[in-house]
Amino acid sequence: MIGAALLAIGLVLVIEGLVYALAPSLVEQLLEALRALPEGQRRTLGLIALGSGVVLIWLGKALGA
Repeated sequence: MIGAALLAIGLVLVIEGLVYALAPSLVEQLLEALRALPEGQRRTLGLIALGSGVVLIWLGKALGA
């Protein structure tokens, strides 16, 4: 269980690092666009991302990962 959690955190950090390394200006534009959204819409986006992550984890486990 701890190994899986460490693997998941490591994968998130790799993806985040790639985004910041390959497209830092795009990250700045994305952050500006997020600041322009009302708080309710940002919360909705966060909940959608959370739900998508849970579904992906469930599918991965169901497929034997």
